[in-house]
Amino acid sequence: MPKLLERLIRPEIRALEAYRVPDAAGLIKLDAMENPYTWPQGLRREWLEVLQAVHLNRYPDPQGDELRAALRASMGIPAAMGLLLGNGSDELIQMLALAVARPGCRMLSLDPGFVMYRMIALFAGMEYVGVPLRVEDFSLDLPALPAVMAREQPAIVFIVYPNNPTGNLFDADAVVRIIEAAPGLVVIDEAYAPFTDRSFLPRLGDWPNLLVMRTLSKMGLAGLRLGYLAGPNEILAEIDKTRLPYNINALTQASAAFALRHREVLDGQTQRIRAERSRLFAGLSGLAGVRPYPSETNFILLRAPAGRAGELFESLKRSGVLVKNLDGTQPLLEDCLRVTVGRPEENDAFLAALESAL
Repeated sequence: MPKLLERLIRPEIRALEAYRVPDAAGLIKLDAMENPYTWPQGLRREWLEVLQAVHLNRYPDPQGDELRAALRASMGIPAAMGLLLGNGSDELIQMLALAVARPGCRMLSLDPGFVMYRMIALFAGMEYVGVPLRVEDFSLDLPALPAVMAREQPAIVFIVYPNNPTGNLFDADAVVRIIEAAPGLVVIDEAYAPFTDRSFLPRLGDWPNLLVMRTLSKMGLAGLRLGYLAGPNEILAEIDKTRLPYNINALTQASAAFALRHREVLDGQTQRIRAERSRLFAGLSGLAGVRPYPSETNFILLRAPAGRAGELFESLKRSGVLVKNLDGTQPLLEDCLRVTVGRPEENDAFLAALESAL
């Protein structure tokens, strides 16, 4: 078997570690940037009635027309722009990579950033180019970025806005400079749009190479795995050719359209998370030796005392709280932990456990 695998599986794939999700059973789960709130019981009953009308013996709408119309109305997508659905943002990233990949083709993004860009570039046979953020505040490094793009000529550039895992929102004028200097497509990944007031979605069409990608996961619909990509129709028509048929299942389409008709519930939860983010940041700021970084997302990155991130992570876990240990994943994230903003009682438990561990 080892010889067979060596002969058949690409060496760069064999060298990878599979993406692992830790077991959170019995723990306060603050590691995955999820919305901690469920729907009210009455709304859940209405949702189940909608699902009863779905015909599981039939294939789903291949284009998701009803859902796309709901997204356009709810999210304010410019009427002149195309809209493409994906099974989460991950599938959209893969579709984009497959559409542009060719020998010697490069994908560029920012480090530290979303880990799936690097992985999907490798899957598609592309070279990944990571441009480090500034050490002091994780801001964009200008003029280094345009210089790297001029040298590497990436076919596609991904910018997370606000950024994951650092939580900060890049300067909009700096992002514009990147869009204008890029030789290929620029995808603004707005996965955390519900937690900030800035967006490039209204600016679609200002540049021919600009696309905006979002997900419904952070709004409280992570279980549905639904992402969407907006941009010029001519570009999306080509990207759509890499989409597998019926990629958005019937239950996801019905559930997401239902949820968007009750957007006020999701928005109310988002506002509670934003309020808790401020309170959690203040609590972290009061702990000696801990440096929390300002966030425009539903998580906070914090730097622990030197050499103690792993110890604190394990202590928190023993106390029943699961966060994300980023120490060792990237040089700029040395001694860093990332905590999702949870419900008030979850945040209190985390702060108490961290203070005790310190």
